[in-house]
Amino acid sequence: MIWYVLAVVLGLALIGAVAALIVTERRRPRRPRPPKPVAASAAVVGRESLDVVNAGLRRLTGECLRSGRSLPDLYAVVYSEKRLALLLAGAEEAAPAPWTVEADGERWTISPDDLHRPGPEGEPALPYALTVTVGVDGPDRVLVDLSRAAGPVSVTGPDKEVHSLVRAVVTEALAGPVGALAEVTLVGSLADGRLLSGDEPRTSRLHSAASLEEAFATVAASAGTGAPEPGSPDVTQIFRLIEGSSRIAVQGEAPHLFVVDASQLPRREGALAGLRRGDALLVVGEAPTGWRWSVDAGGSLDTGPLGLEINRHAGRLAQRSRGRS
Repeated sequence: MIWYVLAVVLGLALIGAVAALIVTERRRPRRPRPPKPVAASAAVVGRESLDVVNAGLRRLTGECLRSGRSLPDLYAVVYSEKRLALLLAGAEEAAPAPWTVEADGERWTISPDDLHRPGPEGEPALPYALTVTVGVDGPDRVLVDLSRAAGPVSVTGPDKEVHSLVRAVVTEALAGPVGALAEVTLVGSLADGRLLSGDEPRTSRLHSAASLEEAFATVAASAGTGAPEPGSPDVTQIFRLIEGSSRIAVQGEAPHLFVVDASQLPRREGALAGLRRGDALLVVGEAPTGWRWSVDAGGSLDTGPLGLEINRHAGRLAQRSRGRS
């Protein structure tokens, strides 16, 4: 009998505790939901943002030339309406004015307003001519210097998304202000007109070649240069993944972007030796080495070793721009 009474008492106590917990939870204010990612504004997605990036890179070259210092080893540029940021492969804790140092020297920032103040403008920077938009991260436009890769930059994923991204990169390199001096060669099957949409501006800087070997040979013959010397690794993880130096592009020669399908990428040893320092190789499909990027059906881009978050790749931005025009 005693055990029966004790069980009844404990049961009632348990019911009371549960009821009190339910009342407490109902009275407790709900935690606010995490804010949705802010979408990039029209000013960030539009062409005018590239003008700001170009002005920033020209201002950077001007300040460095005026002060007699080397250009920083940047591998990416991030732009919002409030600031322009350079992501550096190696930390540099002393930046020329009006740039501000952040993240222990691995990021330099400047306000777009400072770009309108008097200062050395600089010449169009050849070393940065292959800095192209890869997409947006929330409100920020993200550009990557393709010439900083130690080998091919390969893009995998659904064919439609991959071709859309590669098409946007090629178009910006040819028509954007940052790549105003860059040369582009479409190789093999990509030169048959199916990669580009046909409404890109015609330019003498767009070339075609039957094979990658032919493309390298043509550029070498016109430039009179041989294969590049190997670069040296440095301190940060990013820099260890990037050989060479974007600031040591061949003097007086425009950087060259080669674009090839993975099925036509030569696999023999030494086949890519003709890729000069300061040039870049973009592969549609998977490549065995270099930067491996992947896009998904939702439009996001995984930049692999760079670790940059891209929730909408450049191909999607270009489609949005064409839809508005």
